[in-house]
Amino acid sequence: MLAGVIGWPVSHSRSPRLHGYWLRHYGITGHYVPLAVRRQDFGAAVAMLPRLGFVGANVTLPHKEAAFAVCDDVEPMAQRIGAVNTLIFQDGRVVGRNTDGYGFLANLRAGAPTWQPTAGPAVLLGAGGGARAAAVALLDAGVPSVTLVNRTRARAEAVVDALGGGLAAADWSDLPALLADATLLVNTTSLGMTGQPPLEIDLTGLSPKALVTDIVYAPLETQLLASARARGNPTVDGLGMLLHQAVPGFTAWFGTAPEVTPALRAAVLG
Repeated sequence: MLAGVIGWPVSHSRSPRLHGYWLRHYGITGHYVPLAVRRQDFGAAVAMLPRLGFVGANVTLPHKEAAFAVCDDVEPMAQRIGAVNTLIFQDGRVVGRNTDGYGFLANLRAGAPTWQPTAGPAVLLGAGGGARAAAVALLDAGVPSVTLVNRTRARAEAVVDALGGGLAAADWSDLPALLADATLLVNTTSLGMTGQPPLEIDLTGLSPKALVTDIVYAPLETQLLASARARGNPTVDGLGMLLHQAVPGFTAWFGTAPEVTPALRAAVLG
């Protein structure tokens, strides 16, 4: 059995290391490979994969929205989020899923087991695909309100319009007041990632009990997490989201529900 991850570029992806570990650990005969596919070749590449023996694939940048067009069926969560990150080739059909929200929430629950979604408001930095997935997961889990803070407010408002109840948009200048009430702060932007500009944010008004998480995992401890930890806030790094979001796809492709363990984290960090 074959599966893989489709992206452009894709050489940086840790998914082959992740799925390769599970394949070895569970004694499954199969392979998971990186598939570097340009934008203009995406549809043709996906159509060819089942003929080559692939049972499915993950989809990463820049193809998550284009993946909608190649799916015969798109599951409700992916419809709501507006992006597909997992393809399943089944009975001649292409089924699209989005497991990012599942992975985000599972990572929070594993990394901060005392966190309660109903405890209070959440503030999300960003308005891209990661923000959409996290917002949907948090609202479904019972978080009473989620505010998207983005440099370009119009982008945040577009997400609010698309996803509806429980969401609000705010300007970056509103952040100090929002942090004063927040019980969860989430960075879904690429700021703070290796090779990207830093995330400049003042945490002074944030409650020391508020949970802080970052979907960036390179570096594993971003400046946001380091600053939050230094002032006593509980923190959850972004690697677990990658690990947990992979579980549903691996289960569908290879017929085994894998576990996210410390040994898996160590293998992926390599």
